[in-house]
Amino acid sequence: MKYQQPQKLKDIAAILDCKYVGDDDFPVLGHNEIHVVEPGDIVFVDHPKYYDKALQSAATIVLINKEVECPEGKALLISDQPFYDFNKLTKHFNPFLASSAAIDPSAIIGEGTIIQPNVVIGPNVKIGKDCIVHAGAVINYNCELGNNVIVHSNVVIGSEAFYYKKHAEGVEKLLSGGSVVIEDEVELGAGTTIDRGVSGITRVKKFTKIDNLCHIGHDTVVGEKCLLAAHTGIAGCSVVGNEVTMWGRVGVTSGITIGDKAVVLACSCVSKSLEGGKTYFGVPATEARVKWKEMAATSQLPEILRQLELNK
Repeated sequence: MKYQQPQKLKDIAAILDCKYVGDDDFPVLGHNEIHVVEPGDIVFVDHPKYYDKALQSAATIVLINKEVECPEGKALLISDQPFYDFNKLTKHFNPFLASSAAIDPSAIIGEGTIIQPNVVIGPNVKIGKDCIVHAGAVINYNCELGNNVIVHSNVVIGSEAFYYKKHAEGVEKLLSGGSVVIEDEVELGAGTTIDRGVSGITRVKKFTKIDNLCHIGHDTVVGEKCLLAAHTGIAGCSVVGNEVTMWGRVGVTSGITIGDKAVVLACSCVSKSLEGGKTYFGVPATEARVKWKEMAATSQLPEILRQLELNK
């Protein structure tokens, strides 16, 4: 999440009411999660296990719950509750935008685009040319659709991320200040949901086709010309390459990468990154020809055990 105007360290500290280490005028350009930070960004960390990762990341401002040695060329914001203060920054710089009508007056809708009844389009939404948005779809604030996009009924674009932190009193939600970008020629099946990024962009690239009742988690990138069949779910912060096929009920864990032209067969669970150009199957997903050999061998176990009993 980049700010509309560069900020100063002292001004960010004033918003958070916290101490800081660094020059008053140290430039702050935005705040982001650690997997997408760039120089000028704030990243937060609240557990000693991850201090080094945050301090050594590309981020040049670290929102941290302990005063530690500040790396050269960086700055610190010292907070008792970095998670809470990260949310405070999201509320300040990119708050939730409520709609004033079913189709917000600020929305930009391209020539030739058809909007069916009972569609909700939020503030600052951009929709390209020659799209079709079917009845009951919801496109939330700050999201963007390219040209020739088809959005079927009851699709939700820009829902909030499923991202929570447990503590003694319950759970606290990490607010979603990012957006969703759907590129040209994408089709989204009925009932599909796509979460906005926490601080960045959830993106579906051009020519990808997604079946009914699929889910794309926050900050995930789905490549070009992919095919995702019904009930496929991809958790947040994952990267799906180009021309990947996932058949029905595939589940993908967070933070992994699936290479170009991989095929994941139905009912498989992807628990780690997969190389491109191969076919995978099973729980956890394994190269299909290996999995099938394992299944064939397993089917012979009863007979092997029977023969062992007879030979005693």
